[in-house]
Amino acid sequence: MWNDDNVHRLQVGPVPIDFCEPEVAWNAVATRQLQGAVHLCNAYTIALADERPDLSDALNANCVNFPDGMPLVWWAKRRNIAVSNRVYGPDLMEAVLDRGRAHGLRHYLYGSTPEVLDGLVAAISQRWSGVEIVGVESPPFRELTDEEVATSVQRATDQRADVVWIGMGTPKQDLLTHRMAELGEATYVAIGAAFDFIAGTKSQAPMWMQRSGLEWFYRLVTEPRRLWKRYLVYNVKFIRILWRARSATVA
Repeated sequence: MWNDDNVHRLQVGPVPIDFCEPEVAWNAVATRQLQGAVHLCNAYTIALADERPDLSDALNANCVNFPDGMPLVWWAKRRNIAVSNRVYGPDLMEAVLDRGRAHGLRHYLYGSTPEVLDGLVAAISQRWSGVEIVGVESPPFRELTDEEVATSVQRATDQRADVVWIGMGTPKQDLLTHRMAELGEATYVAIGAAFDFIAGTKSQAPMWMQRSGLEWFYRLVTEPRRLWKRYLVYNVKFIRILWRARSATVA
């Protein structure tokens, strides 16, 4: 677990969440304070972990779980944790790309498709001149063998990567982040849709929708076939989990 006086860990159902201001999270990654697995958790992550022991185990290992969802922030405030905003995945990646330049941070991009990765590298080069991208890898869209995972970790290690960004969607990216962090010494961040957003291949919800916790509705409207179950079924499960977790205590 990450020890910092500005971080409060609260158990939310099956998942321990590390609440802090976004700036604290950004600086922790950019200045290499964190090593190992870093997850961005939202309502779907927690609801899915409640029914999948493998995901729950990964999120309860030696890792950091930032709250990437406004409902989690609202819940924390009800538990007397003074936190103003979520640690939003795209914001985290953008801030670390920017701030990491001063610390010589070396980045490895893992996941998505070759086309998205090409767009991502181009966008990063244009927006953050001087960022060191030391590796780019689009893995097969299937369950990876232990040998394949180990090979990818070794590639990142050989390139002296400080941060390995993993963009594959939940729960695949979280399970893989856990596996990779057990083998390497970098910071492995399960970053979700940040690759698409930064590359410009998908649009983000307007800021007012993000702040009001309605980003899920925007994404549901833009990708209904892929995301309907995630939001219409698992959001209800998440509410039930919060009801069960109402007696949780702050660590």
